Amino acid sequence: MGHSYINVLVHIVFSTKGRRKIIPVEKQEELWKYITGIARNPGVNAIAVGGMPDHIHMLIAESGTVPISTVLQKIKGSSSKWLGTQVRGFAWQEGFGAFGVSASHRDKVIAYIHNQPEHHKKRTFEEEFLALLKAVGVDYDPRYVLG
Repeated sequence: MGHSYINVLVHIVFSTKGRRKIIPVEKQEELWKYITGIARNPGVNAIAVGGMPDHIHMLIAESGTVPISTVLQKIKGSSSKWLGTQVRGFAWQEGFGAFGVSASHRDKVIAYIHNQPEHHKKRTFEEEFLALLKAVGVDYDPRYVLG
């Protein structure tokens, strides 16, 4: 085969340091766009970005050339620096969740990301993240999973 063909969709979730509700609502859209642009640099297509004042969800199409941890290091580092100039004490929590998404669930995950405010009328970020881990079968120690 002369070429590589990659279609790997990944749902990524990460939170602010200490899960503080520190991302101002009026800055969220600008931050989502900024993160979408940063993701292009390492060759990743950010299909959807959204979240709440204490965390972010992304659906990316992975390029296969750069590890997810490297992509997230760039996204978190650049966006932290950018938002840190506008929000005193801003920082991201270490770590992230990354979950494979089948092509048949793509639109459902996009809608989920875009409807974060609605979802969080019913459950906290902590409840949401633990439910995601359970849904995809990730083993974790509840004492340490949220840092």
